[in-house]
Amino acid sequence: MDKNLNNLKKLPKHIAIIMDGNGRWAKKNGKKRVAGHEAGAKAVNKVVDAVSKLGIKHLTLYAFSTENWGRPKNEVNTLMSLLVSSLKSEIHSLLEKNIKLTAIGSLKKLPKLVQNHLYDVIKKTSLNNGTNLTLALSYGAREEINQAVIQISEKVKNNLILTRNIDETIINEHLYTKNLPDVDLLIRTSGEVRISNFLLWQIAYAELYFTNELWPEFNEDSLSMALESFNKRERRFGKTS
Repeated sequence: MDKNLNNLKKLPKHIAIIMDGNGRWAKKNGKKRVAGHEAGAKAVNKVVDAVSKLGIKHLTLYAFSTENWGRPKNEVNTLMSLLVSSLKSEIHSLLEKNIKLTAIGSLKKLPKLVQNHLYDVIKKTSLNNGTNLTLALSYGAREEINQAVIQISEKVKNNLILTRNIDETIINEHLYTKNLPDVDLLIRTSGEVRISNFLLWQIAYAELYFTNELWPEFNEDSLSMALESFNKRERRFGKTS
């Protein structure tokens, strides 16, 4: 980790990352796609460790989108198996580093085995108070907002909420991320410059950082560069300086 980070005046409270480029990394290196996903998992470990050491409170990773279910079945199965093996192998590290694991998305769509291991790690790390690592799994922002609208509508119908009282706070309370603060810094790897249906509500005033590095190439130094960029920005939230 770059020693200059110790001199930064501000660090984000919540970083979100679109981890893109595993497949392209594999192709670039003459490997099968599964090797790209395995290398991507190693990059996750490095970044989580770096974020934890910096004392950044929230890290949300876009691990599997609702659209990813449309990928070839064997690749989806590989990703689910890799998730299970990662949960098994990293539980001790999460406990040792005081990292709390949470998850957002349509989790009921995940295979039962994945759900069991996921909820087990969530339960075992629930009392940790260091970095809160959130995995976005079977996640789509439009689906999240749609579900929130349905829930709020039902409560209005049953006179539990008055229409005139609906505000940002009530909407937030019905999102998957109701226990998380808004995103301060959104990072996307692989050179793509788009949001891809990720945390659309929560990134309203996030600083966006795009890098050409493929996700398996992203490391502690890459994170340092993103944080240095964040530190140079003036966050006005629609106001003047």
